[in-house]
Amino acid sequence: MKKKLLSLLLSGVLILGGCTGCGSSNQESVFSSASSAVQEQAEEELSSVVVAMGPTSEPEAGFDPAFGWGAGEHVHEPLIQSTLTVTNTDLTIGYDLATDVSVSEDGLTWTVTIRDDVFFTDGEPLTAQDVAFTYNTVKETSSVNDFTMLDHAQALDETTVVFHMTRAFSIWPYTMAVVGIVPEHAYDPAAYGSNPIGSGRYILKQWDRGQQVILEANPDYYGEAPNIQRVTVLFMEEDAAFLAAQAGQVDVAYTSATYSDQQVEGYSLAAYASVDNRGFNLPAVPAGETNENGVAVGNDFTSDVLVRRALNIGVNRQEMIDNVLNGYGSPAYSVCDQMPWYNSASEVEYDPEGAAALLDQAGWVLGSDGVREKDGVKAELTLLYSNGDSVRQALTADFASQMEELGISCTIEGVGWDTAYDRALSTPLLWGWGAHSPMELYNIYHTISSTGSAQYSPYANETVDSYMDQALACSDLEESYRLWQQAQWDGETGVTQEGDIPWVWLVNIDHLYWVRDGLQVAEQKIHSHGHGWSIVNNVDQWSWA
Repeated sequence: MKKKLLSLLLSGVLILGGCTGCGSSNQESVFSSASSAVQEQAEEELSSVVVAMGPTSEPEAGFDPAFGWGAGEHVHEPLIQSTLTVTNTDLTIGYDLATDVSVSEDGLTWTVTIRDDVFFTDGEPLTAQDVAFTYNTVKETSSVNDFTMLDHAQALDETTVVFHMTRAFSIWPYTMAVVGIVPEHAYDPAAYGSNPIGSGRYILKQWDRGQQVILEANPDYYGEAPNIQRVTVLFMEEDAAFLAAQAGQVDVAYTSATYSDQQVEGYSLAAYASVDNRGFNLPAVPAGETNENGVAVGNDFTSDVLVRRALNIGVNRQEMIDNVLNGYGSPAYSVCDQMPWYNSASEVEYDPEGAAALLDQAGWVLGSDGVREKDGVKAELTLLYSNGDSVRQALTADFASQMEELGISCTIEGVGWDTAYDRALSTPLLWGWGAHSPMELYNIYHTISSTGSAQYSPYANETVDSYMDQALACSDLEESYRLWQQAQWDGETGVTQEGDIPWVWLVNIDHLYWVRDGLQVAEQKIHSHGHGWSIVNNVDQWSWA
């Protein structure tokens, strides 16, 4: 039971105890009023939660799907708005507003039928016109998600919307799961983010920028009524969240492995599996070139596939999990571990002897100083990580230490994201990825036609591109999974160890939370990148014991 609920009950007892001098009828009246008040407050406590998230979880542009609410780096259910589809706990597709979804044989036309019993919180009905308006608006304004695959959306009648695509896009149902529907009649891009009108499980009642968000259950929600009627989200730094848990001021507080060996009275530490991975890009072309912006491209050391393979099998991922993450994580071998489209051929065993042999084969011979060299050049590697992220810094340092055991001299350097993207074109950078969509694989590995290289690190493979193009053009979503898997490894080529291995993936980070005793957090689907909103995807199903 919540401590604060107990305090309410005790305060009620004190109120009653203080009435001993009252007349009997007055005493009974006071007793009845006090009992009712205590009961009311108790019920309110048992239907509310307070959740602490990091400051980066606060949406800068507010709660507007057109500006990234529910999508982008922190993919989650928008809560305030309804979506056409949802992702189930096994990452298959389910329906929210949609009652039927079909696609043409050429993949260029998606037809979605929606339910006819949904209303926005201002009392107006949600129709296919609102759906079409939302998607056309998102296409025109979103800087977070890529909507170039959508030509336009069209409402055929009140319950039927058709999506006309510029190209086949088999994974469109995953996009439909994160785009919240806004009302055409009440949408003002300048104001909607702060005062959103939706049809979802919750209503935004209050937003104090930089501090908190308060959500209340939508009494007219068309689905099952939420167990939790009030959700308060506090935005605070990790150390402040820990102190708030110690003080009993929150019911759920995000934390990291840094605090995992601590004890908080009245709370337990919950660990939720994620595809929130960390890994280094390995520039796969030699140095010497620049892009159209004059940025250096390529790395002479990592351009050798034998070197990249050595780095991949020369890292002890479990050691990283034990020493850096205090055991809260899992080995990462791809950007889509545990997803339905994951290819287990990505997995490798830690093999330092094999890594050394590959470096020998590549001509990098161990010198008397313990550093390998080739043609008079030392095996040196600079490793970048983002400033202000202690976990990434520790993972980078651990990786560097392990590489030095192989005879590779490493320097680690913290950088800001203002320069990190450019520097990653020539220098390995520790990234974080992970989403409930195969598009994550595409965005990392697919060649951009204008540059002839992948977006985040120089790499190109026409066969890999072809598999991903075929996957997107596939008329059957589940059949496309096989093609995504082949892009990873088809027996001859791909992005895995025996293929090109242009990235080395290290760990998937468990998302850790202090959870108050008595709070039953509903079953979580695997969390995506971003330690925050994912946990409250199903807050409506939570309960107090």
